[in-house]
Amino acid sequence: EVQLVESGGGLVQAGGSLRLSCAHSGFTADDYAIGWFRQAPGKEREGVSCISLSDGATYYADSVKGRFTISSDSAKNTVYLQMNSLKPEDTAVYYCAAEFRSYWPISLNIDEYEYWGQGTHVTVSS
Repeated sequence: EVQLVESGGGLVQAGGSLRLSCAHSGFTADDYAIGWFRQAPGKEREGVSCISLSDGATYYADSVKGRFTISSDSAKNTVYLQMNSLKPEDTAVYYCAAEFRSYWPISLNIDEYEYWGQGTHVTVSS
């Protein structure tokens, strides 16, 4: 059974940092990429960043480039999203999701992600 479990969300002031974690299990890592998505109240879910668990290739949305960093620890089966210089507009529920290799090259096309976590809340106060 594929499982994705996010953690690390919380309340932070603008300019602060948070690190989200996505613990994954139940699939062969080399066959998947992990993506981070977010959904703010009243808005559609949007892609933030993704990483191939096979070769470590990464991709970022323009809105987070230079502020967020995605990484993977294969020994812990965990993908991290380090978020720095947070802004109030980063407030959202953050989800991690898994994309099978048949859809590669990796992207933030939400339709290509088959498995999803339950989400973790991030609130950035001004």
